[in-house]
Amino acid sequence: MLEKMKMIWQDAKQLKDERGLTLVELLVVVVILGIIAAIAVVAIGGIIENSKKDAMVADAKQMVSSAKIYTASNDVIDGTVLNFNGEAEGTTDLSSYVGSLKDPFKEGTYNTATVTVGKNGNKYTYTANLVGEKFTLSGLESALKKDSLSATDSGDDE
Repeated sequence: MLEKMKMIWQDAKQLKDERGLTLVELLVVVVILGIIAAIAVVAIGGIIENSKKDAMVADAKQMVSSAKIYTASNDVIDGTVLNFNGEAEGTTDLSSYVGSLKDPFKEGTYNTATVTVGKNGNKYTYTANLVGEKFTLSGLESALKKDSLSATDSGDDE
């Protein structure tokens, strides 16, 4: 019993002699964590922006696929404009083919979402035109890539 009390006393004495973290050490850890967090926020921001651009390209490709389905079952003349944002004058409404396409950079739909069908004999070409809040994607089916996105001119030059 006496030995156990001696061991407990030595353990208590040893704990009393140990030091905790100083304020400087604690501040160094906080600064390091802050730097890591800042780097992570910048990296995540770029990933989110790229995924939104990928969503725009996927929407344009989906519009072209829907236009192909439409031209397979309907007689289409050269220069037919297929609209995916609802009916507009001089266009054919195909919004029911893909549902509502939402602009990933804003709340709501794209400003313009059309596919122009070109016909040369029995061969068709499809030119997508997708205008969003921040970016515009326009081009033939084969040119629909993330690097072909261009900044949308918002007209707010005041």
